[in-house]
Amino acid sequence: MTPLLGFSPDVEPTTPGAIMECQNLIPDPKGMRSAPSAADAGLSALAAACRGAAVTRNLSGNSRLFAGTAADLYELGGTAWSDVGGSYTLGSDDVWRFVSFGNDALAICPSVVLQRSTGAGFSDVSGAPSAKCIAVAQGFVMLLNHGTTPDGWKCSALYDVTDWTPSISTQSNEGRLIEGQGAITAGLRMGDTIVAYKERGIFVGIYVGGDVVWQWTMPVGDVGCVGVEAVADTPRGHVFVGSDNVYLFDGARAQAVGDQIRQWWIDNSSSQFRYRTKLMWDRDNALVWMFYPGVNSSECDRTLVFHVPSGRWGVSDLTVEAVLNYTSQGITYDTGASLGYTYDSGPAFSYDSPFWLASKSNPAIFATDHKIKSLTGIPGSWWLSTGDYGDETQASFLGRVNVRWFDQPDSATCTGYTKTSSGAPAVVGETTSFDGSKFPMRQTARFHRVSIDGSGSAGLSAIDLKLQPAGVR
Repeated sequence: MTPLLGFSPDVEPTTPGAIMECQNLIPDPKGMRSAPSAADAGLSALAAACRGAAVTRNLSGNSRLFAGTAADLYELGGTAWSDVGGSYTLGSDDVWRFVSFGNDALAICPSVVLQRSTGAGFSDVSGAPSAKCIAVAQGFVMLLNHGTTPDGWKCSALYDVTDWTPSISTQSNEGRLIEGQGAITAGLRMGDTIVAYKERGIFVGIYVGGDVVWQWTMPVGDVGCVGVEAVADTPRGHVFVGSDNVYLFDGARAQAVGDQIRQWWIDNSSSQFRYRTKLMWDRDNALVWMFYPGVNSSECDRTLVFHVPSGRWGVSDLTVEAVLNYTSQGITYDTGASLGYTYDSGPAFSYDSPFWLASKSNPAIFATDHKIKSLTGIPGSWWLSTGDYGDETQASFLGRVNVRWFDQPDSATCTGYTKTSSGAPAVVGETTSFDGSKFPMRQTARFHRVSIDGSGSAGLSAIDLKLQPAGVR
């Protein structure tokens, strides 16, 4: 049996285990599995399109879920949203970024000065600028690409988000990152450092105190991040989207992790709106969900999924307004009655879904109906297409296709394709159903390719096309 490599459209088609095309199939430690559907979390719709959302946590361990629109900020209470902001006017590409700072929740965007909530609504922080990026480390709040300084950084006083006047005594300071050209596009904490990204450069800031306060180095000068939401923090480093590939930055070097999908992604994503890409870290499954605009779209309507430990990729296209890790309320069939759920009409989550666990963090999206959808729903239809198996001179007979399942579906079908040469177009052959042990096939050609389709929960780790010599032509 040949282990599956994951979605790998850029590899040579005869590479053993390659998946040239797939849909709703994502990586798993064992191989590939059917992707969860986006299930309604049972919450009210936001008043308008979501421009950013996050869960913050205070010193008592209590979580607060915030979401922002182009005109306001909202906090979730029960199943409804409460207005906790002012009357804002965001730019067309502005998004809200949220962080926790002690007991405070902070929000920022390029059109609005730093907002602070100490337990009720948000209000302006006097003396603080607006900014594109925000991060918290070493007792400081750091704003990047702030005010009228696109390449600038500015930090608050030590342990004091209300003080933004530069002073050695308070350690509030500011500066610019001149190298790398252009504006700062993204910023995120990494351990006790802060990483600032440009389109062609990565800077690492570390607190040194004195009159310098934050000292910046530039370990990477040839790649950078395309947008403020196009970076995710994982235990192995930052996974981020560059203009030409997907990379992992470990604090010292940036390593390409998207070579097997690189050209396919460039060809199938919008070069104009690629900066709107949104990354989400799914900790429980060690997945980075990458939502990006398709080649003819301005909104995030395509999705790649990257499994950090194995390096495998998958596809599960969704259209999203915003992404977040949603902390569920632990709904049961008894408490679900208040939401209108019954045994017949309850949410489409499996019985072991994290949806039913109180305070469980689940990957989620804001869909185009402005509602939160948890990525824990029962899988729908899925399919994959393998690479080519065969030889330029030896014709072969394909008698069966074996699949090693770690979660066998209730039913599945296999469609065969034949090719007269490695570069010839594929011709559709027969379609057969899984008989409990194999897909029986009957086709002869120099090269063979198969497509496997199914629905519901499924997981597969390896495939084997049983070929027998059928003469030389």
